[in-house]
Amino acid sequence: MFSRLCYSFRKINSLVNISKLNSINMEKCYFRYIQKDDKIDISFLFKVNDTVRQFNLSRKPTESLELLCSRIGTNVQKFKSKKSKKRGLVENQNVKVMIYDNNNTPIPEKLSCMELFNTNTSIKLDIADQQYEAIFNAPWIVNYELPKSILMGFPVFPENFEAHYTDKNLSLFNWYRGKAIDENGKAINDLQIKWEFITNVFYYTPMTQDVGLKLKLEIIPKNSEATGPSVDLVSKSCVEAGPGPCPFETRHLFTQQKLKDKSFRCVSYNILADLYCDSDYTRTVLHPYCPPYALALDYRKQLILKELMGYNADILCLQEVDGKVFNNILTNFLEMDGLKGLFYKKGKTVSEGLAVFYRDERFRFLEDKQILLAEAIQNESCLKPIWEVVKNNSKLSNRLLDRSTVASATLLKSLDNENEILIVGNTHLYFHPDADHIRLIQGGIVISWLNDLLIKYKNQNPGARISLILCGDFNSVPSCGIYQLYTTGCAPSTLPDWKSNEDEAVNDLALFQETLLGSAAGTPQYTNFTEGFAECLDYIFYDKNNLEVEQVIPFPSVEELTQHKALPSIVFPSDHIAVVSDLRYK
Repeated sequence: MFSRLCYSFRKINSLVNISKLNSINMEKCYFRYIQKDDKIDISFLFKVNDTVRQFNLSRKPTESLELLCSRIGTNVQKFKSKKSKKRGLVENQNVKVMIYDNNNTPIPEKLSCMELFNTNTSIKLDIADQQYEAIFNAPWIVNYELPKSILMGFPVFPENFEAHYTDKNLSLFNWYRGKAIDENGKAINDLQIKWEFITNVFYYTPMTQDVGLKLKLEIIPKNSEATGPSVDLVSKSCVEAGPGPCPFETRHLFTQQKLKDKSFRCVSYNILADLYCDSDYTRTVLHPYCPPYALALDYRKQLILKELMGYNADILCLQEVDGKVFNNILTNFLEMDGLKGLFYKKGKTVSEGLAVFYRDERFRFLEDKQILLAEAIQNESCLKPIWEVVKNNSKLSNRLLDRSTVASATLLKSLDNENEILIVGNTHLYFHPDADHIRLIQGGIVISWLNDLLIKYKNQNPGARISLILCGDFNSVPSCGIYQLYTTGCAPSTLPDWKSNEDEAVNDLALFQETLLGSAAGTPQYTNFTEGFAECLDYIFYDKNNLEVEQVIPFPSVEELTQHKALPSIVFPSDHIAVVSDLRYK
């Protein structure tokens, strides 16, 4: 049973109002104990004539019920007096508030608010002759939002969703549509819109008949023991027509089925962080060919979510993920599709980073690691040979140590194949035209670190077969040293990469790595396609000894890439293209 004294570990504020249209909400007064702030939040609806107002109070747990009733009465009296004044009446009568047990016996006023949570009887309140049932620590919606831009054919869901004591899988998400203008073309107040019920799902994909209409989402939070008050929210804008068919929808024809048994699908995708999109420089210099509205996150996120969902992936490795996007959008949406996520923020003050999602019905998370490459090269024993060569070149070492690049390793155990464990690596290497040598060193850091982890995990799991997968945006074309290092095991000291900047030239450094890797998608012509640059930069490297490629999802054609000049565009949410491949345990 859920204890009435169930603890909350953060502040709970009612950012979303209780629905005033649901009569059930009118009959309850909600008490919530907030341990972090050591307070009790109280919420209830009160009706005077045709007006309903929500009251929210925060009281100290030690406060007496006498003081609580007095405070409630004072607040309600102010509201009643204000309404009476508007009607030209005088309202001076004090509001009486009483608290009873299930036998209609008044609860002693000397008891504290906290002691209400410990009573073994149901509690009732009488507030100015309106009757309420006291509910303690019920499922509660703190916050959610609907996007400003809603497109036909693209999923819409409660963003920035925040709730307490709530199981999303048990809760009800009721979607409605309604006409926001009357027959004369004048806007209708949201309260006067005639709402038509559509469906009960967490996310809804608007259809043709929704274009020009507003959407309303009502949420009734639940857990296994209780139901909380319903809340509802109306979209600020109407549903708009979508951009038409997107090239990723053609790719979805190859990923309609989820994989099983020995096969699993892996995706690597740089989704283009909002902080690199939302600037005049981006709109006028980097991507002037893309309409500003299509660069906005509110637009792009709808394409990203539909694209990711359609791949039916088992493992998603994403780069350029804004922290807020991970928490409020990606995690919120993808977890309802069975994907659990982990976030690895870049170093310094950069607010974006890496994300790895895995399908929890296919993998069990064991543990994860993260390194800031600039720190790891100085501290990790397996990287000492690299650091010894580069540390005495001050220009080189300063530039290398000034980078915010990170790498992650996520250890996943297959639930279908008990003997199989994956180390899923993810990274996004530094970009600059004269930085081939920096990237090659970074690539060496990442693979050396992962191979070191591979040895450790093999020792810790003697009965398992452990395979390495490394995904990412490596900012390196196939002719660069990184590809050679990963696929042949060696990046010799004679590579031209080492001399990409004369002042920082790397001498007498050769890199080696022991895991035979292959590129799961080969070397496609393009994984990045902008007006000024188009090349293959993104890869899924896999352990060729233990894994094999079952299918490579075809990339968009040049005609599709150039339909709107370059990427991003109204049909491509990023300047990169997702790399998607089906792998299989040998």
